[in-house]
Amino acid sequence: MIEKRNSERMKDEDVVNALSSETPEISDSDLESKPIPTIIDDLDIQDIPGIGPTTAKKLRDAGVLTVMDLAVTSSEELSVEINSSKESAAAFIIAAQQLLRDSNLLDKEFVTADVALEKRKSLLRCTTGSNALDKLLLGGIETQAITEFYGEFGSGKSQICHTLCVTASQPVENGGFGSGSIYIDTEGTFRPERVDQIAVSRGLDPTSVLKSIAVCKVYNSSHLELIIKDLGKYINDFKARLVIIDSIISLHRAEFAGRGTLADRQQRLNSMLHKIIRLAEIYNISVVITNQVQSSPDTFFGDPTKAAGGNVLGHASTYRIYLRKSGENRTAKMIDSPYHPYSDTKFTVTEKGVDDMEEETSSKRGKLKE
Repeated sequence: MIEKRNSERMKDEDVVNALSSETPEISDSDLESKPIPTIIDDLDIQDIPGIGPTTAKKLRDAGVLTVMDLAVTSSEELSVEINSSKESAAAFIIAAQQLLRDSNLLDKEFVTADVALEKRKSLLRCTTGSNALDKLLLGGIETQAITEFYGEFGSGKSQICHTLCVTASQPVENGGFGSGSIYIDTEGTFRPERVDQIAVSRGLDPTSVLKSIAVCKVYNSSHLELIIKDLGKYINDFKARLVIIDSIISLHRAEFAGRGTLADRQQRLNSMLHKIIRLAEIYNISVVITNQVQSSPDTFFGDPTKAAGGNVLGHASTYRIYLRKSGENRTAKMIDSPYHPYSDTKFTVTEKGVDDMEEETSSKRGKLKE
């Protein structure tokens, strides 16, 4: 048994040496012998240099079924699952990412800023249902990013998620993604009848909208981590462009109680979030997460409410929006963003889901004139 493991380890090291001795790009001879596919469905794990039938079988047994799955896996996790060295696992991941770049399915490692700007302009954005909230987000929920909504209970987090499920199913020209969505429910807040109501109120076919939403009910933190691990497969199966996790921390917060488990909780949360970030970028999807809040007792001035999850969750989110009640309406405030202005806006929740306050404002003005 020991001799067998040593022989496998030597094979892994041979693969690493073979990959590291050459340039990171696939050699010209490989390109001539096997044309690079331009469609993700045409790619196979064995198209990756250094991966033969034996290693491919190990990867499939570990749940790594596609080149995309391998590209978003961490080397630490992969080395354990296929019983190989960390260096060899990292080499496989780098080779998978390189194959995706050569197939024009992944961006190059280095691009000039003007090319990056043009790419940013072509990103898809999905409307939230409220023009005011879309304006705060400079066009809506965008792909290749994690958008976090946090706030107290009743602040509108789940209402935004339900509305996004409806709007995402609409064509791109109508402000949607023109594809399905995945709703990962950790708090038991998903209500299909609410989606039905929003769709009918917006003049849409509720049956087609409901069929475009894949709902996953999660019961514990380990289940959530397992779903995130296999999320790439579900994205392909359901043709999803939007993934909603409502909420991201509720299960970990309930199961890891006390300061003694804080480090373990944060590490597991951090690993899961980085997996989500890689999935969002490589699969070109939009990820929306909701987060709970906690009160800071040492705050004497200002709002003592802050997002749960600490710095781990704060750094992982691309955009962070704070929701709070404002009478019968809601206020959304941009807390953190690489380029959004730090402003706030108001919206309301109606039968149409998230909506603007224009009708209420105009009616008030009419009363004042009378």
